[in-house]
This record gives sequence, structure tokens and C-alpha cells, in this order.
Amino acid sequence: MTTVGSLETTWRRLGRRRVHGIAAVLLPFHADGQVDWQGFERHVVLTRDAGLDCAVNMDTGFGDLLGREQRCAVLDATRRALGDGSRFYAGAYADASPDPEPAYARSITEIEQCGATPVLVQCIAMHGMDAATKAGLYARVAGATAAGAVGFELSPRFAPHGEIWDDETFARIIEIPELLGAKHSSLEREVELARLAVRDRTRPEFRVYTGNDLAIDMVAYGSDYLLGLATFAPDRFAERDRMLAEGDSGFLGLNDGLQHLGNVGFRTPIPAYKHAAAQFLHLCGRLDGDAIHPKAPRRPGSERIALLDCALRLGLVGDREAAYRECVEPYLEDR
Repeated sequence: MTTVGSLETTWRRLGRRRVHGIAAVLLPFHADGQVDWQGFERHVVLTRDAGLDCAVNMDTGFGDLLGREQRCAVLDATRRALGDGSRFYAGAYADASPDPEPAYARSITEIEQCGATPVLVQCIAMHGMDAATKAGLYARVAGATAAGAVGFELSPRFAPHGEIWDDETFARIIEIPELLGAKHSSLEREVELARLAVRDRTRPEFRVYTGNDLAIDMVAYGSDYLLGLATFAPDRFAERDRMLAEGDSGFLGLNDGLQHLGNVGFRTPIPAYKHAAAQFLHLCGRLDGDAIHPKAPRRPGSERIALLDCALRLGLVGDREAAYRECVEPYLEDR
């Protein structure tokens, strides 16, 4: 895997820029295991009103744990919340199909019927394909879309169906005109910087969306973003992005606060970040509870102690004592 070894080359990327920010939206649940549709629609609207685009049925939205009908219900709820004409993105799945192309086609049709842009989520059937075969599949799937799609390479640390492309695969994928960009979730800065270098040389309009929740300042080096972390605090992400576009040094401090939240929420085991997101949003008064998909891993109640510190640092909680008393202490296992 090619990396970029020169700090001077990396630092030359720094500068003010306008970022395309997409939040992978959490799908909240009730304690009985049913989806909290009202909470979901409120959070979609909050994300849109903050100034970010929404991506649903992604890893953050338990897309790999949902059935086809549930994903369609998420699409309908998102469109209902946003109203007509608002852009959003949605994960397209082939699931465990041994023949992924028709499975992707069905998923893409459902997404495009709701006026959304497909994000092509990797499937197990792709594992073991050589670069030419894999890129050929992407070309056929993306080529059949109405207005293009976004690719997605996901570290298996997030989910077992994910994989990080080798250099040849990325070089082929970036040449597919119907792919508008690709989310990169290796959690490795140097690999992402190498993606940006290839992009700059071969196709500057291609968007590399960072999925690195442990290095969210990649936006200052040329990446856009599609982040699960952004669902924790979409308004603070949008504020940070405006500062970067304006060259405001306040970007640094706000980014530090958001990165602190990312370091807490995305520590090992990484897939449990979704429960951390629900805990954080409940603590901040933005969800009615912290329930998540019944099959998803959870964090302990003590997680809320660190998350409260993050919320205070970001100015999302005003009264520390009241927040601790109402939203932390009742969830501590050893109280």
C-alpha cells in the first residue's frame, strides 16, 4: 500500500477550503427494539438545518443489520423529514448475495426512487476479486445509476464485509466516471493522503470523503467527509467547517473538541461507537433514550462520564451537575 512519506508534501496541502460535509446518521431505537422513527426524523432535520448532508443506512445507521424492508422504511422516513428536493445519500447493499450486481441494482433503484444518491457498501463477494474484476463490477453498478454514486472502502475493524482497496484497485476505481467520489475508512492518515495524491494527479474533481473518525482534521489536507462522528454533533461540525472556509483559527480549537469526542467514542471495540453516539445524544437532550439495534455492541453506562466531559467542552450541556444527576448517575452499574 503506497503512503506519502514527506511532511513537507503534506503540509503544502494546508489552507482554507470549503468542505462537503456528510453525516452518517444514527438510527435510534426504543428499549423494546423498535425503531424510534420520531427521534430519527428529528435528528435528520437537525443535521440538515445545521448545514450538513445526511447519509442513511450506513454503518452508523445499522445498515448491515437491517433487512430490505427496513432500509426502505429508512429511505421513506428520510425523505419525509427532509421534504422534496433535499439531497441525501444512502447505503446500497448486496448483502450476502453470491451475485452482487443484480442485488446492488435492486438497492440502487429503491434509493433513486427516493431521490437519493447511492453509496456502494462493500460485500463479502468482493473479497478475493482481483483489481480488474472488482473495478469492473463497480463500473457496471455505478454506470447503471441515474446520476452517479459514491464508492466506499471500509476497514474490517468496523465490519467484516469491509476491506481497504490496494493501490491498483483504487487507480482503476478513480477512473470510473459515474463514481463521484469514495469514502475512505482505513483509519490510517498516510493511506488517505496517498489517495489524495492520486486524486490530485489523475482526477481532481473526484471527492475523497474521509471516514477517519480518529483524524477528522483530514479536511484541512484536502479530504471532504462522510463521518459517523458527525452524527454526535452535526451543528458543531458545520460550525467548524465554516471556520475552515473563512480561515478562522477557531477551527483548531473546535476541531480539537470534536476530536476529543471521536477519541472517546471510537476507541476499541470500534463498532460500539454507535451506542456511544446514542448515549451522547441522549445526554445532550437530542434523543429520548440511548437504545440501539438489539444486535449491535454496547458501551457500559460509565461511558457517560467521559461523554459528559466531551459535551461540556463542546458547549452542548450547560449545567454539569444537573446533567450528571439526570443523565449519568442513573446509568452507572455500581451505584
